[in-house]
Amino acid sequence: MEPPPTAPNPLDSLPHGPEFRFVDAIVELEPGRRAVGTYLLKGSEDFLRGHFPAQPILPAVIMVEAIAQVAGVALQSDSQIPAMPDLRLTAIRNVKILGTAVPSETLQIEATIQGRMGNLVQAAGSVRVGDRLIAEGQVTMSGGSKEPVLAPTA
Repeated sequence: MEPPPTAPNPLDSLPHGPEFRFVDAIVELEPGRRAVGTYLLKGSEDFLRGHFPAQPILPAVIMVEAIAQVAGVALQSDSQIPAMPDLRLTAIRNVKILGTAVPSETLQIEATIQGRMGNLVQAAGSVRVGDRLIAEGQVTMSGGSKEPVLAPTA
């Protein structure tokens, strides 16, 4: 008797390797609409060694990236809409950093898809530690062909 098939891991829909994922698990998912993920700031992450050596805190840009990653999971999880290959963060708006996270804290990252037009998607998101809102803002992502991006010529 074969074991039942396991559901695919929603994080596998992201283009990032595990070394650049700032989401450990998806804990809520409304395919194509909304997702909530968690990330434990372990303290062993390489970026914490320099940010800041005596008092490490999570860099704000990583909070924004985490929002984009959770939004990407929400977007790519809708089986009724074709997946967007090569999904990338292309813009951020109205981002506010309202607090910090330190090692041993667990972040709760929420993202809600606000709209999609062609290969552009906008989402709103937030990052919390417990009841504390530490970041919020909007991200725009795009995806499309896997054609190589050409560097400008001089």
